[in-house]
Amino acid sequence: MYIRKATRTYKNKTYTNYLLVESHLTPKGPRQKVVCSLGDLSPRPKLQWLELTRKLEASLTGQQDLFAASSADAELQALVTKLQSEPRPGRTSEPHPSAASLETGEEKIAVYPDRVRVEQAREAGSVHVGYQFWRRLEVDRILTRAGLSERSRQLTCAATLNRLIHPASELAMPDWIRSTAIQDILGADFEELAEDALYRNLDRLHGCRVEIEAALAEREKNLFSLDQTVFLYDLTSTYFEGRALANPKAKRGYSRGGALWARPDCKQVVVGLAVNRDGFPLAHEVMAGNRHDSTTLDQMLAALDRRVGLKSGQTVVVDRGMSGEPNLKKIRGRGLHYLVAAPYSERQEWMEEFQDAAEFEEVRRGPSPRNPFQKKSTIQVKLRKAGGETHVLCVSSERKEKDRAIRQAHEQRLVADLAKLEKRVAKGQGKGTKPEEVQQSIGRLRERYSRVARYYRMEYDAGAKTFHYRLDEAKRAQAEKLDGSYLLKTDREDLSADEAWRIYILLTRAEAAFRTLKSPLGERPVFHHKEGRVEAHIFLCVLAYHLLISIEKTLLIEGVHTSWATVREMLKTHQVNTIVLPTDGGLVLRIRKGTTPEPAHLELYAKLGIQPEVIRPRKSWTRE
Repeated sequence: MYIRKATRTYKNKTYTNYLLVESHLTPKGPRQKVVCSLGDLSPRPKLQWLELTRKLEASLTGQQDLFAASSADAELQALVTKLQSEPRPGRTSEPHPSAASLETGEEKIAVYPDRVRVEQAREAGSVHVGYQFWRRLEVDRILTRAGLSERSRQLTCAATLNRLIHPASELAMPDWIRSTAIQDILGADFEELAEDALYRNLDRLHGCRVEIEAALAEREKNLFSLDQTVFLYDLTSTYFEGRALANPKAKRGYSRGGALWARPDCKQVVVGLAVNRDGFPLAHEVMAGNRHDSTTLDQMLAALDRRVGLKSGQTVVVDRGMSGEPNLKKIRGRGLHYLVAAPYSERQEWMEEFQDAAEFEEVRRGPSPRNPFQKKSTIQVKLRKAGGETHVLCVSSERKEKDRAIRQAHEQRLVADLAKLEKRVAKGQGKGTKPEEVQQSIGRLRERYSRVARYYRMEYDAGAKTFHYRLDEAKRAQAEKLDGSYLLKTDREDLSADEAWRIYILLTRAEAAFRTLKSPLGERPVFHHKEGRVEAHIFLCVLAYHLLISIEKTLLIEGVHTSWATVREMLKTHQVNTIVLPTDGGLVLRIRKGTTPEPAHLELYAKLGIQPEVIRPRKSWTRE
């Protein structure tokens, strides 16, 4: 036996290791076999190296040392004792007959194939993608500049990935984190993580929202070369489970969740979100649940100015709920342009133009990349200028059917409620029959069914205690003529009708963002009651949406038209696990590593520009 020097360079630093090797004569000539590693012997005199070799060889071949170790030799004797008493992966003893030989780098060990097992399998693919985009957006650097500690950054990352992949409450989140490879990927210990730590982290995150959002918008603009000449602003609402007494913004108001998610019985907050033409979020604000749409625009413009900086000539796109003249004046006052959907009542002024088919032109629309067989509605537009504004008259074949169905449904419910009120007044007794109560009921019906109540005449005679209603056929016929039509207006003079419509239709990007926040990212319902934690919870959902839209945008650049939900489902089968290899020496080798990616995984990682290796393999030795 003799000692051989081995060196290895890692990160510009050279490491030295000394190996105890022995020679064997084979049919192909002499070959060297590593007995064991001795570490770095350079601090010892070279004369002691030969002595160490002799003693190790004697111990491994069963010979006894005739000379007692001196005090100067105590360290070498301790190493000999250790090697005699502890089995080693490189030991030259004869392997068990049922063991198999395994090469691991320079090591050669014998394992029992029947006892090999896999432990701690964890879902890794979607977590790996989410974390790589977390790094690509430099969120860790942004959080550091915001003053968050390393542990707080780890908790924020884990909570954001939870929102992205499998939204859960803070109570259930620790168990989900431990069921994935987040600990392996982040190199963090979450084994003892409890919900209280996540609640406290929400409190820390709350005060940094504006700074983080501004830095993310700047990073995404540079990373994806995003346009910031058009801002799309829309509102949604998210409701609470519980009374939310500790949150002054929790109010009952108009529920914007649609038929599926509407909860008028619950308190809510209103969330305003501004995105660019690619759907990337620029700013969001959480407002009281009873705020009217028209009162929120000024606050959002101020938020946009703080996050991205408003510049003269940019265009703000909003829906008809915020298109009143006071809001348009605020937009113009900041040197901005507007493109809005006009209130329905303004269509009456253009009735003849809507009825005249001349000069309408059809908008050319290509097939949907995600669903090329989907039939799209026919859109016709006409441009007119009046009063210093450009008006675009739009008619949609699909919207015509939708408007008719909505009007008929509203009219049926209105007629039923009117019949109940007529019967109650005729009875003249009980609750709701006093004159002021009847007037209030009529007012509520006009407000609730504003779309159709305008062409019903409602007459109440308090003296005679009678109530009657009748349909104004002429008004309803006029309303039917406007089915499927809507009116856009802008102060820009450089847009054609086609261009104006295409910019306005980008508002669906904001609506799509809200749909994603509400359902896939788990924004609602809200279980927190404190105002700060509610806003931090919504902010976590917005952070997750930054990752989601970045992933989808990257795929879109590569020509892949798919959603994050499809990507997440595809990556479920890419995991990290521990391979357990029992050896013949009584030791167990555990290798923690990712599974081999499937072809579909590799293709997806290549499109996203991500290395398929989730973690670097880690080895550890233990006794059985």
